[in-house]
Amino acid sequence: MDNIKTNEELYKLINENDMMLVYFGSNSCSVCNAMKPKIEKMLEKYPKIKVVGVETENFVELSSKHNVFAIPVIILFIQGKETIRKARIIGMEILEQEVSRYYELFYSID
Repeated sequence: MDNIKTNEELYKLINENDMMLVYFGSNSCSVCNAMKPKIEKMLEKYPKIKVVGVETENFVELSSKHNVFAIPVIILFIQGKETIRKARIIGMEILEQEVSRYYELFYSID
């Protein structure tokens, strides 16, 4: 998972990708550090989902703009619209079910 380098980069990626997962976290957050590899492993099953990370310490205004006040936060955008949001203690099984449902619906026509 690559981290964004600018605010503009995030918005460009959201607009360019049909499905985009944004992971808001911090290296100093133990829950974030535990969740990140689980998210990356889960997303191996969904190769068409673009994934980026946002280090909240470096992007305070951007995090605030997306109503991220506690971390970790995962937001799935589909065609630029926020579709799924999970925060703090994230149940991986439920998250995967939701992601899978949208992925299958969106890409079933391919």
